[in-house]
Amino acid sequence: MDVKDLKTYFYLDDQKVARAVDDVDLTVNAGETVALVGESGSGKSITSLSIMQLINKPGKIVDGTISLLGQNLLNLSDKQMTKVRGNDVAMIFQEPMTALNPVYTIGNQISEVLRKHKKMNKKQARRRAIELLKMVGFPRAEDTFDEYPHQLSGGMRQRAMIAIAISCEPKLLIADEPTTALDVTIQAQIIDLMNEMKEKLDMALLLITHDLGVVAEYADRVLVMYGGQIVEEAPKKRLFKESKHPYTSGLMESLPSIYKEEERLGTIRGTVPPAHSFPKGCRFSSRCPHAMDQCFESNPDLIQLDHEHSVRCYLYTDE
Repeated sequence: MDVKDLKTYFYLDDQKVARAVDDVDLTVNAGETVALVGESGSGKSITSLSIMQLINKPGKIVDGTISLLGQNLLNLSDKQMTKVRGNDVAMIFQEPMTALNPVYTIGNQISEVLRKHKKMNKKQARRRAIELLKMVGFPRAEDTFDEYPHQLSGGMRQRAMIAIAISCEPKLLIADEPTTALDVTIQAQIIDLMNEMKEKLDMALLLITHDLGVVAEYADRVLVMYGGQIVEEAPKKRLFKESKHPYTSGLMESLPSIYKEEERLGTIRGTVPPAHSFPKGCRFSSRCPHAMDQCFESNPDLIQLDHEHSVRCYLYTDE
């Protein structure tokens, strides 16, 4: 997938425009795990919903291209996009209890995808759905097929979501903070399961998270998002060792370390500004310890430091 110059704006009642995603470039190569990280409100989820064409009014994709397997998704009709969703690209949502339909059984919701995209009959879809439930770790898959979402734990509901997402073996899987509502041990199981499915089915994975521990463990490449824009992009190891943007550095300093004793972890002062009132210059300027005069006047472009590392910051314009 290749996203270029993506802009998704929300037109609010008071004539304000919330630039939730503003000029985002993003590439996910075959078989690669790309992590999209940043604080809540930085535009990560809206980016994923834009890719899936699930933006509702007052939101609108106003510019850009989203190329998946060579076709621009923004040129497709609703009917054509329905064939792409679930088949070529699938998504796992943050909260499985609201993403799953409470009045249909788990088996029904998996079977629906198989019957629509794979043209299976009822019997074939049931057999394949049970295979998928076993694949994602349900010990009693036949019973689970006939159960409702409220009868499952949070971790099991998320496993059911993964079964739905991988049912058509998509080329790209988008996981939007898939472990947010789960406890720590279940989080590890779900991330391990997603990684295992990715390897088994040869999928690419776009992992949206604010958990840098997960990023360090699983990602190949990391994009840091702030204020609706990508502010830094680098391979995982390089980002953790040589982060350049002050925002990325702030995120890294907020992590506990086993190598040094600290009474207090680092913090980034202030909060992410609302998307309808970003500051005039760099969107991080009001929180940045290195802000210069020009940072308050104009927003820097994404600067390519070399072929695999880029940063949006005036500190590196000479480089």
